[in-house]
Formats: sequence, C-alpha cells, structure tokens
Amino acid sequence: MGKQEVNKHTWKMALSEQKERKPEDILRDFRASFFSMNRLASFPWTFLDNELQSNKSSEFISELLKQTCLHPLCGKFPPSVRFRRIFLSELIKRQEAAGCDPLDELYDALAEVVGVEETPHCHKSYFLPSGDAISLLENVAVISEGTTGLVTWEAALYLAEWALENPQVFTGRSVLELGSGVGLTGITVCRSCSPVRFVFSDCHAAVLEKLRENVRLNGLDCGKSPSVTVDQLDWTTAPEEQIRRIRPDTVIAADVVYDPEVAGSLADLLLKILKCSAVAEILICSTIRNLETYGGFKLRLEAAGLGHQVLTGPVSAVFPYDRLAPIELITVFR
Repeated sequence: MGKQEVNKHTWKMALSEQKERKPEDILRDFRASFFSMNRLASFPWTFLDNELQSNKSSEFISELLKQTCLHPLCGKFPPSVRFRRIFLSELIKRQEAAGCDPLDELYDALAEVVGVEETPHCHKSYFLPSGDAISLLENVAVISEGTTGLVTWEAALYLAEWALENPQVFTGRSVLELGSGVGLTGITVCRSCSPVRFVFSDCHAAVLEKLRENVRLNGLDCGKSPSVTVDQLDWTTAPEEQIRRIRPDTVIAADVVYDPEVAGSLADLLLKILKCSAVAEILICSTIRNLETYGGFKLRLEAAGLGHQVLTGPVSAVFPYDRLAPIELITVFR
C-alpha cells in the first residue's frame, strides 16, 4: 500500500471513528484541541458538520462555545487572540453553510477578539486524565529571544503521556529534568506521579523566567509535596557538586537533541550525572527531525562509554499533538 493509499485509509478510519463517537466525546476533543491551540485542521469538524446538517440547530455550537471560548479557563488562561479569532470564524462559516439560525453568543464572542492587538505571549492548557488542566504561558512564535524553549514540543507531550502510564519511574524519587522549557512534562510528573523532589532546569534566562512563572501558575511553589526548584544548569559548565547536591534518582529530557554541539554537551553531562549518581535512571525523548544529528548524539553516547536502549511504544492519547512525528524514547546507562 503506497503512502497516498495509507493516508486515504487513515482519513477514512478517522471519519468512521468520528461518526461512532458520542457528542460529549466530540465536545471534549474540541475543548482539548482549542486550549492546546492544536492545528485547526485536526479538530473534529466532520462531526460538527453532520450535526448541523441533520438538526439544522445551533444547539451543539452553543454547547461547543461553553467548552471553548466561554469556558471559565478561557477567561483565566486564554489561547492567543489570533487563534480564537480564526476558530470562531470557522465556526461561523460552518454554521452559515448548514443554514442554521444565527447564534448571538457566537458573534458576540468574535466581536470580543476582532481588532484586539496580538501579544507575543499566550496560554496553552492541557487536560490530565483527572480532568484537571495544566496551563502554561508560552510564546506565540516558535523561535523567540534566541531560543526554541518557549513553546511545548511533541516529544515533551509524548514523554508526559509515557510518565502517566509509568508513574513508578517517578513515585517517591528525586527527579531532575534537563532542558525543561516551559515545563509541560515536569509539571505533569509533579501533578500525577508523586515524586518527592523535582528539579526543573534550563540555561536560558528567558526560559527560566517563563518556567518559574508556569511553576507558580500550576501551584507548585506553595511548599507542598513534591519539593520543587527551578535551577540554572549549563550543560557545558555544570560542576559535579551541583549534580551531587541534586542527587537525582531519575533524569528526564525531551526535545533537547536538535544540534550537534548541544548533543555532544548532553552526552558529556549524562556521563557526569552517572559518575555522581550511578543508579540514576535516565530517559531522553526526541522528535527525530534530522537523522544525522540524532545519530550523531548516539555516537557521542557511545564515545562517552554510555549505552542506550529504545523504549518507545504506543501510549494512551491524553494530549492532542501530531502523532505522525517520529519520536523515540531511550534510556541511557553506563
């Protein structure tokens, strides 16, 4: 079966699944995709179109608004102005195409964001299986202030899902996260996996500032368990006494292997960590964007005398993101 046929088959399966799902499931999917600012094309529009065409009623859109733009979370931690404007415009277009009666609250919601100036920051929220949300302050631009660490990437979402299925790797342990970025994976572990201590770390000043803000937004700075700190950690200069002070039982990192020089520094740091804490369990999750760079990282591990084992496997879908991206999770050992 060729790539085109596979994509067509996948698309047909997705349509079939949408038809079989209940309205409350679809509303939940819309909510998750809206608050995480997922790609608009990935929303379950087919179900909405079928619902509007069959009932000629705006009742479902009214319920949809309550789960998105009119949800209390949107008032507190709103997605970007541009995203909300595009989302509402798409709803109006589909409602009008179905010939449904106009819905005042839909146009009122759009009026609130038309003409509003966009800011460089926005909020993204990710819902845990418990129903609680992790809300993060992120940058709208993928690259800003000289770093890519101000947004959430796919490998961080995958690693967070893996952690939810493997809490024993973190429960009762001291955890160090390298290159924490805006904090999605670490906050998920703190909220759901019961570590006794969690150390977020990064080296970029702007990332550390936003990371501290997100730790505060999610109530992890209130002195309750786990004990949480945000540390500056430069992989090229991190002293052994800093590693010994942290004494991690588990070390995690997501989407940090993106540059040959960075990959080399990471391999050297992992060796230093294992020298200071021989029993540490190290997990590195990567979106493989460049095979040469990722292969180079594995060669650097080998040159440092470190082995690795691939752990990647299917995980339950908790967060919405591009699952076609090639992601690999490895454990590193000495």
